[in-house]
Amino acid sequence: MKSYQDIARRCLKDESDAVIALIQNIDEEFDKAVDIILNCKGKVLVTGVGKSGHIGVKIAATMSSTGTPAFYINPLDVYHGDLGVIAKGDVILAISNSGQTDELLRFVPYIKNEGFPLIAMTGNPDSLLAKSSDCILNSHVSSEACPLNLAPTSSTTAQLVMGDALACALMEARGFQDRDFARYHPGGSLGRKLLTTAQDVMRTNDLPIISPSLTLGEAILLISKGKLGLGVVVSDDKIAGIITDGDIRRATERHGAAFFSIPVKEVMSPHPVMVKATAKVEEMVTLMHQRKIHAVIVVDENNHLLGIVDSFACGE
Repeated sequence: MKSYQDIARRCLKDESDAVIALIQNIDEEFDKAVDIILNCKGKVLVTGVGKSGHIGVKIAATMSSTGTPAFYINPLDVYHGDLGVIAKGDVILAISNSGQTDELLRFVPYIKNEGFPLIAMTGNPDSLLAKSSDCILNSHVSSEACPLNLAPTSSTTAQLVMGDALACALMEARGFQDRDFARYHPGGSLGRKLLTTAQDVMRTNDLPIISPSLTLGEAILLISKGKLGLGVVVSDDKIAGIITDGDIRRATERHGAAFFSIPVKEVMSPHPVMVKATAKVEEMVTLMHQRKIHAVIVVDENNHLLGIVDSFACGE
């Protein structure tokens, strides 16, 4: 069977070389593009045709998820009613490797007449698009990775990473942090840890509640039924302590056959780790790691038991 590995390796090398070569294209024009977007009172409208348009969709999505409101607009749709989406304070980021794309250039006069700042991302700094822009992000590549040097390959990769570089610079300039990222990604693992609270994930039914006067033999049955590897010791409706599988194992080693008749209060830990219902998953995970435990007790302001959160519920 014929192997195509050499072709794949050559493609990857050509594209990686094109990306490395972009470093020399980062100059004061890049700073200007960042400043234009930072001073933008509206949103960033990313536009492009064909493969550049697909790259534009991704760049807009990356910006939007990292603190810069942005979305993609197809220049072909602009002439059929979509001009209404552009508002005062917006910035246009136009992507074209040649800088001569007819459908895009027909959009430029409107942009200039209305006074919208225009950032050109192009591989041709001498193109009409570049000359019409307020600043240029030079994404030039010497050749495509395509064996025919025709299909957009290295050029679209260059556009993609230039867009990522722009988004990263904007994140740094805005002081964008992981908590900000979580707000835009509430469904992701980071969003879950930073935004989800104990109240959202705690177990509240069939809790293993144990009286301090019970014997360990009786407590084992309740702990086993609870399937959390622990029992919450409650006295007068308040948390008195916690007893875990580890506590029971150590008691067995110390007391042997007498273990079954020993009261829970003599073995329990009187100072369990407790959190309020508003505690974030991130905080609980940190607590569990620091204290080398697998669960925390959720209580109200009066230390009444509300529920239990274990490491599994935290996604650990």
